[in-house]
Amino acid sequence: MLPEILPQHSTHESMLTIGGTTNANESNLRLESTLQELLSWQVHIEVERPGNDLSILFNQEPLLPGIILNNNQEYVGMISRRKFFEYMSHPYSLALFSTKPIKILYKFFQTEILAISEDMSIVKATEITLQRPPQIAYEPILVKTTCGKYKLLDFHQLLLAYSQIHVLTLVQLQQVEEQSRVAKAGFRDLQQNYTRLIQNEKMAALGQLVAGIAHEINNPVNFIAGNLVHAIEYSQNLLNLIRLYQQCYPEPEADIKTAIAQIELDFLTTDLPRLLTSMEVGTKRIEQIILSLRNFSRLDESEKKLVDIHEGIDSTLTILQSRLQNNQIGANINIIKEYSDLPQVECYAGLLNQVFMNILANAIDAIEESLVTCTERSRSISHSSLVRDKGKIFIRTQLTDENQVIIRISDNGPGIPENLQKQLFDPFFTTKPVGKGTGLGLSISYQIVVEKHGGHLQCISTFGKGTEFIIEIPIHLNSELV
Repeated sequence: MLPEILPQHSTHESMLTIGGTTNANESNLRLESTLQELLSWQVHIEVERPGNDLSILFNQEPLLPGIILNNNQEYVGMISRRKFFEYMSHPYSLALFSTKPIKILYKFFQTEILAISEDMSIVKATEITLQRPPQIAYEPILVKTTCGKYKLLDFHQLLLAYSQIHVLTLVQLQQVEEQSRVAKAGFRDLQQNYTRLIQNEKMAALGQLVAGIAHEINNPVNFIAGNLVHAIEYSQNLLNLIRLYQQCYPEPEADIKTAIAQIELDFLTTDLPRLLTSMEVGTKRIEQIILSLRNFSRLDESEKKLVDIHEGIDSTLTILQSRLQNNQIGANINIIKEYSDLPQVECYAGLLNQVFMNILANAIDAIEESLVTCTERSRSISHSSLVRDKGKIFIRTQLTDENQVIIRISDNGPGIPENLQKQLFDPFFTTKPVGKGTGLGLSISYQIVVEKHGGHLQCISTFGKGTEFIIEIPIHLNSELV
C-alpha cells in the first residue's frame, strides 16, 4: 500500500487550502517569520519499494516537489521530482528501474541535499538556499522539525514568501518615513538595512539566474559542438564517395541523372560544407557567451581574489549586448574602449561586476532617452548621424602612481542637472519614471566601491553634454575591510 500524500503546514488560522496546496496569507508574514509558517510536504517511502512507486506518487500529486526516502522508518535521503523525471527520461531507465528497489536507483543520482531547521527565519533560509551550486539551485529544501522528523519545502514557495516579506518591509519603511520624523535616526538604519536586503537579493538572484542559464545551455551546446566535428567528417567522406562514383561511372542511369538534377547535387556539394562550417562558428559564439555569463555571475568567488578588471567589464558588456544593438529607435550604441595595461586587482569580483552593470545600464537608459528626443525633434536627421553624435559610451582604465586602478565610464547622453547630482548616491533617489527605477542601483554601487573596497565613486556631469562616473579602487584590499 502506497503512503498517503499529506501537505504539512502550521495550524495558523490564516492558512488557505486551495486545490490541495496551502498558501500563507502575506499579511501574516513578518521579517522574523520562520519556515514553520510555510507549506511543506511530508511524503515518505521505504527504499525497498519498487521504483515505479515513485512515479505513481509524483503523478498523483503534480505539486509534490520530492519524496523522502526511509530505511526501516529512518531517513536515508531524498529524491526530487526534477531529478527523478530527468533520469527516468534516459533510454531504458524506466524499464530498468521500475521494478527494482528504490535504493538501487538512488545510488545513480545522489546529490547534495540542503537541510535546514524549521525554526530558521525565511530571510536567512533564502540567503543560504541561493548560495547553492547551479546544478541543485532549484532542488527542494529538506526541513528538520523540532521533533527530529523531516519534511520538504519547495524552492519556489520559499522565494514567494521571501518576496512577500520584501514587499511588507517596504510598506513598513514607507510608513515610518511618513509618520515618524521623530525617529529619523532609526529610519536611516532601517533604510540602510533594506538597501542591503535588496542588494543581497538582487546579487544572489541575478548571479544564480545567470549561472543557471549558462549551465543549462552549456550541455546541449557541448553536445552539438561535439557531434558537429563528426558530422563534418562524415559529410566530407560521403561527398568524396559521390565524386569517386562520378569518376568511375561518368554516364549514370536515367533515374540517377533525374535524382541528381532534382537535388541540385553540384550546389549541394558546394553549400553543405559551408553550412556545417557556419554552424560550427555559431556554436563557438554561443560558447563564448556562456563563458561571459559565468565570468559575470562568479558565484564561486564570493571571497576576495585577484581578477582581471577588463574581463569583468567585457563580461558585463556581453550581458548588455542586446540593449546596445536594439534600443528604442533601432540604432546601435557604440562602445569605445581605451584600456590601459593593468595588473590583476584584489577585489570582490561579483560585486564589482554589479557596479559595472548598474552604471552601464544607466548610461544606456540616458542615451536611449536622448536618441528618442532627437528623433522626435528632427525626423530629417539620419539614424547614422544620431548614432555618431549621441550613441556613444566610453570606457577608460588607468593605473595611478599610488597603486590605484581608475575606471571611467562616460556617455554623451543628456547629462544630469546640477541640483540633482548631490542626491545621486542617496538610497531610493531616482530620476527615472515610476516603475523603471528603484533608486537603489547607484546607492548600492557606492556601498560596494567605498565600504567594501575602500575606494571612491564620483559622478561628473554637464547637463546637455553627458555624464562620467569615475571608479577608483586600490590594487590590494585593506585587510580590515569586510
